[in-house]
Amino acid sequence: MNMSATTRTEQRAVASLASLYALRMLGLFMVLPVMMIHGQSLSGATPQLLGLAMGVYGLTQALLQIPAGALSDRIGRKPVIIGGLVIFALGSIIAASADSVYGVIFGRALQGCGAIASAIMALVTDLTREEHRMKAMASIGASIGLSFSVALILGPWLAGMGGLSLIFGLTAALAIGGLLVTLWVIPNPPAQPHRDATAVMAEVGKQLRNLRLWPLNLGIFLLHALMVAIFVAIPGQLTLSGLTPDHHSWLYLPVLGVAFVLMVPLIIIAEKKRQMKNVVLIAALIIAAALIGMSQAHQLWHWIGLLLLYFWGFNLMEASLPSWLSKIAPAGAKGSAMGIYSSMQFMGAFVGGSLGGWVLQNYGVNVLFVGLGVLVVLWAIVIGQSSAPQHLTSVRLTTDGNCSELQLASLMSLPGVSEVLHLADECAVYLKVSADVFDRNQASAIIHSTGDNHGSQR
Repeated sequence: MNMSATTRTEQRAVASLASLYALRMLGLFMVLPVMMIHGQSLSGATPQLLGLAMGVYGLTQALLQIPAGALSDRIGRKPVIIGGLVIFALGSIIAASADSVYGVIFGRALQGCGAIASAIMALVTDLTREEHRMKAMASIGASIGLSFSVALILGPWLAGMGGLSLIFGLTAALAIGGLLVTLWVIPNPPAQPHRDATAVMAEVGKQLRNLRLWPLNLGIFLLHALMVAIFVAIPGQLTLSGLTPDHHSWLYLPVLGVAFVLMVPLIIIAEKKRQMKNVVLIAALIIAAALIGMSQAHQLWHWIGLLLLYFWGFNLMEASLPSWLSKIAPAGAKGSAMGIYSSMQFMGAFVGGSLGGWVLQNYGVNVLFVGLGVLVVLWAIVIGQSSAPQHLTSVRLTTDGNCSELQLASLMSLPGVSEVLHLADECAVYLKVSADVFDRNQASAIIHSTGDNHGSQR
C-alpha cells in the first residue's frame, strides 16, 4: 500500500481545523465549572435556570448538526463554517453583556446555533487523502479532548479575574480568531461527496432504525448528560469542602492529568487486544461507583479521589464509544451514523443541564448523584446485552462510475472484506474490512481492471 507522507498542505489544513474545532469547544466548556457559582449574581438566577444556561447550547446544536452538514454539501464548507462562527460570536457577545440569567440562556442557545462541527469534519475529508484521513480525524478528536481539559482549568481562573463576562468575551474573541483562520489559512477545495464523513439525509432515516447503533447513541447521550449535570453540583460541593472557587483549577489540573494517564493502557487493550466491550463496561462501572460515592462525599480528599475515578471512566468511554460505532456502522453509512451520534451527544448536554438543575433545586445533591449513578448502571446492563464489535474499518475506493457484479463479487471475496456497497452516482465503492488482512492495492486492481477475470483473491 502506498503510505506516502502527509503534504504540508494537509498538515496545515489538519492543524488549522483541529485548532478551530478546539477553540470553539473551549468556549462552550469553560463555563461548566463556574456557572453555578458566578451565575448566582445574575438577575433571576435559580439552580434550574443556571443548569439550563449550561446545557441549552446542546439543544440548538443537536437540532442543527445534521442540517448544517447537508447545507455544506450544497453551498460549500467555508460559507457554513463562517456563518456558524459569526452566530457563535454573536451569542457569546450577548451572553457576555447579559445581566440576567435569561440573557445568558439566549446567548448560549445562539452559540449552539453556530453548528459547524459536521462542516469541519467534511472539510477535513476534502483536504486530506484517504490514507491519511484516519490520522487527521484522530488529531481532531484529540484536540477536542484537550480543549475540555483546558476549559476546566481555565474556567475557574478566568472567572476569578472577570466573572462570566470575561469568559464569554474571550469566547467571542476566539470565534473571531477562528473566522480569520477560516478565511485566510484554511484552503478552499471543492466539496467531495464522502459518506464516511458527512451525513446523507436519506441514510440518516435508515440509521435511525438501526437498532445496533442505539446502545451507543444512548451511551453518548448519557455520558454528556452526566458531564453537564455533575457540574451543576460539584463546584458548590468543592466550595463547601473548603476549596475556594478561584482554586478549583488546582484540583482539576492533576486529576485530569492522572485520569488521562490511567486511560491509555485500557484504550490500548480495547483496540489491540480487541476488548472494546469489556473496557466500556469497566468504564461505566467506574463512573457509576464515582457518582454514587459523590453522594456521600464531605471532605476534599473524597472529591479528589472520586473526580479522578469519574474522569478516568469518562475519558475511557469518550474515546471508546465513537470507535465502537465506526466499527459497526454499515458500509457507506458511517457519516450518517456519526451525525446521529453527535446529535445525541449534544442533546445529552441539554438534558443534563436542564434536568440536573431541576433535580438539584428540588431534591438536592444526593438524589442527583445517586440518580445519575443508577442510570449508568442501567445503561451498562443494556450495553452488556450487545454483541462485542468486530474490529472493522471503513474504506472508500473511487471508480469510473461503472463496476460490474463480477467485480463486486471479487471484492467481497477478498480476505478481510465483510461488506461492499457500490454507489455509481458518487463513483465510489465503500467497504467494511479487517485492516489486519485487507490489501487495498488488490481491491484497487479489481476495481480498475477491464478484463473479465475477477475471481476470488483468496
